[in-house]
Amino acid sequence: MAGREAAFHGRLLHFWQADLTTNVYIDGFNLYYGALRNTPYRWLNPEVLCQLLLPKNTIGEIKYFTALVSARPNDPDQPVRQQLYLRALGTLPKVSVHLGHFLTHAVTMPLVVPAGQPQQYARVIKTEEKGSDVNLATHLLHDAHMSRFDVAVVISNDSDLLEPIKIVRRELHKPVGILNPHSNPSRALLPHIDFIKQIRAGVLNAAQFPATLTDKHGTFTKPVTW
Repeated sequence: MAGREAAFHGRLLHFWQADLTTNVYIDGFNLYYGALRNTPYRWLNPEVLCQLLLPKNTIGEIKYFTALVSARPNDPDQPVRQQLYLRALGTLPKVSVHLGHFLTHAVTMPLVVPAGQPQQYARVIKTEEKGSDVNLATHLLHDAHMSRFDVAVVISNDSDLLEPIKIVRRELHKPVGILNPHSNPSRALLPHIDFIKQIRAGVLNAAQFPATLTDKHGTFTKPVTW
C-alpha cells in the first residue's frame, strides 16, 4: 500500500503544477460520518478546506449533496443544527447545496436469538437517505460533458460512484481525484482515480467557519453542541 500511496502522491503533485479549474463534489453524509461526526470540526468551511488541500488549483464550483434530516426522539434539535450549517454554506459564493431526500418505512427484521431457539422478528422503522449519490454522479457527468472543469475532485469514499468516475476519466478524458474523509480508501475506487489525498484532523481544524456569521437574514452562530 505504501508504494501505491507514493504513486498517487506523485500524480497529485502533477495536478498541482498548473492553474487548473477544479470543481469539487461533496457527498455530505459520507464526509460527515467519515471525518466529522463526534469531532469538534463539524462547523466546516468546505471552501477553505479545498483551498488548503488544493492550493494551486483554481476552485470553480463546490457542490454539496445532502438531504434534510428529521427530528429524532433522542435528538430533536438535529434539523435545527443542519439548517444552521446549510445557512453557513449559503454565505459561500462558490458553494451550492443540492438536496436528496429520506425514505422512512416500517420493515420486519430478524432479532438475535440464542442458538437453537426459534427465530423471532420485530417491526422497526428504517430510514434511508436517497438521491445524494445519484445527484452527485449526475452533476459530475453533466459538468464534465459541458467542460466546466479541468479537474474534478470528489469528497467521498463511496464505491457507488465508481462508474461515473470511470466515464469522466475514460470517455471524457477529465482527471478525477478524491479527498478521502475515511481512514482507509475504497479499494474499488483506487485503480480508477488520478490522485487521492486524506482529509486529516489538522486541515479540518484549520478550515472552520467563524463562530458567528451574517447573511441577508441576520446574524447566527455555531450550534452550541458543536
